[in-house]
Amino acid sequence: MNILLLGSGGREHAFAWKLSQSPKLTHLFIAPGNAGTSAVGTNVSISPNDFLTIKKFILQNEIQMVIVGPEDPLVNGIHDFFLGDDQLKNIPVIGPVKQAAMLEGSKEFAKQFMMRHNIPTAAYKVFSKDTLNEGLKFLHDTHPPYVLKADGLAAGKGVVICSAVEEARQELNAMLMDSKFGIASSRVVIEEFLSGTELSVFVLCDGINYKILPEAKDYKKAGEGDTGPNTGGMGSVSPVSFATEEFMQKVESRIIIPTIEGLITEKIKYQGFIFFGLINVAGDPFVIEYNCRMGDPEAESVIPRIQNDLVDLFNAVSLQQLDKEVILADPRSTGTVMLVSEGYPDKYEKGKTITITGEMNDSIIFHAGTQTGNAGATITNGGRVIAVTSFGNTLKEAMETSYKNAGKIEFEGKHYRRDIGFDI
Repeated sequence: MNILLLGSGGREHAFAWKLSQSPKLTHLFIAPGNAGTSAVGTNVSISPNDFLTIKKFILQNEIQMVIVGPEDPLVNGIHDFFLGDDQLKNIPVIGPVKQAAMLEGSKEFAKQFMMRHNIPTAAYKVFSKDTLNEGLKFLHDTHPPYVLKADGLAAGKGVVICSAVEEARQELNAMLMDSKFGIASSRVVIEEFLSGTELSVFVLCDGINYKILPEAKDYKKAGEGDTGPNTGGMGSVSPVSFATEEFMQKVESRIIIPTIEGLITEKIKYQGFIFFGLINVAGDPFVIEYNCRMGDPEAESVIPRIQNDLVDLFNAVSLQQLDKEVILADPRSTGTVMLVSEGYPDKYEKGKTITITGEMNDSIIFHAGTQTGNAGATITNGGRVIAVTSFGNTLKEAMETSYKNAGKIEFEGKHYRRDIGFDI
C-alpha cells in the first residue's frame, strides 16, 4: 500500500516510524516531513494545506491512503475536499471532516457540544471585541484564578491562566483588541478554573466504533515545576499512574461514549483520532478540550507502546470495522523529553547544526523541528527540535534513559525540562 502522511513534526515522525514497520506498506511519503522522517520514507515538499498539489501528487503516485497529522488541514476541510472530488473520494483519509474537526477548531463549538450532551466540563462564557466590557465585568464578578482561551487554533499556546483580576483584564484586552493570538483570539472563552491533574486520553474512531489507546500526560509549561509560558509540549509520559481502571471507566461512560453518541446523533461522521484533554478533579474526569488529531508530544510516548500494525488499524477505520480490532499495548512505561530551541515558545533562531555523540540503541529519537541542510547536516528548523523517547519497567527508569541520551544530542541554545513526570 502506498501511503501519504501529512505533517512535519514529532507526531508525524512517530507515525512514520511505526508505519514503516508494517509489511503491508509499499511506499511511505511524508509531506513535507523533516530530517528524521526521511530515514523511514520519502519526504515531498508539499504543504499539508495545499490541497490541489496534494491531489496531483496522489494521482501521480497511486496513493491508497492519506493520514493527516496536524489539525490545520483538518479544520480547513481536507477530508471534505477528498469526498467532494470524483478522483479522490474513494481514497481513505484518516482524519475527521471539517464539521467534526471544529471540536478543536472552535472552543465555543466544543463547549456547546459538551453542554448539549451533558459531558462534564468547566462552566464558561464567550466574549468578542463587541462585548469586551461585558467580559471585563465578568472577570470582576468572578473569582481567580481565571482561564482565558482563544476560541480558534493557536498551536497549543492560546490558553492563559491568570491569578489576579488585573492580569486577566490585560490578557483579555491583548487577546481581543491586540490580536495576541491572531484571528484565533477574535473570540475568547473565559471558563471556570478546575483544580486537579491533567491527562490525555486518545480514541481511534471509525464513525461508529471506537478503540481507546494508551493514555498519556504531557507537560505544557516551558519551565521546571510547571512554570513559565505555555508551549506545544515539553515532554510526555505513558501510562499515567492515576488513570486506574475505575477512573478510566468513568472517562469512558461519562465522556467517551457521550461524545461518540453525540457525533452520531448530530450526523457528524468522525473517522480518525479524538484527543480528550482531561483533568482529574478529586477522582472525577472533566474535559478541558478536544483535539481532532493525535497529540504531540504525547504521540512520541503513546505510538511506541502500541503493538498493533498501524496500517491494519487505519484500514479498519476506513472500512468501519474497528470493532474487529483489539488494541495491544506494551505494559512498560515510556518517557519523552523534548529538546527545544533557546527562546521557545517566543522568538528563537533556526539553522543550528545538530550533532549526536555515542550510541542510542536504548532510546528512540523522533525529529520535530529539523531539516537537512548543506552537505547533509541536520539543522534546527523549529522551536521544538527533537524528542527522546525511552522504555522502562518504571517511569523513573524510562526517564533516566531519556535524560541520559538527551545529553548526547547537541545544538546551540539547546534547552529541555529536567523534571518530566515529576508529579506522578
